[in-house]
Amino acid sequence: MSEKTENSSNPLDMLKWLVVFALLVGVITANYMYGEISVLYRAIAAVVIVVVAGFIASTTEKGSAFITFAKESRMEVRKVVWPTRQETNQTTLIVMVATLVMALILWGLDGIIVRVVGFITGIGA
Repeated sequence: MSEKTENSSNPLDMLKWLVVFALLVGVITANYMYGEISVLYRAIAAVVIVVVAGFIASTTEKGSAFITFAKESRMEVRKVVWPTRQETNQTTLIVMVATLVMALILWGLDGIIVRVVGFITGIGA
C-alpha cells in the first residue's frame, strides 16, 4: 500500500518553483525598468516568459495535480445541462418580477412604519 504524504515533495520541485518565482519577479522588474521600450515588445516578452514559467510550474508535482484537476473540471462542465435561451429569459423575468414585488412590499411596509412611528412620537407625517 502506497500512501502519499503532504511532506513528500521532490527537492527538484522546490528549485523549479524558485525559478518560476524568479522569472515572474524578473518580468515585473524588467517591465518597470525598461519602460521606454515599446509596450508591444514588453508585452510579447512578458507573455513568453509567463508561458515558460507556466510550463516549468506544470512539471512539478503540484503543477501536474493542478492540470489534472483542470482537465477533470472541464469534463464536469461538459456534463452540465445548460438552460436554453427561453428558459434563461423566463427565469430572468421571474426574478425581476419577484424583486419588484418584494420592493413594493418593503416600500409599503416602510411607509406604514414611518406613519406609525410619526403618530406615536408626534413628529409630523
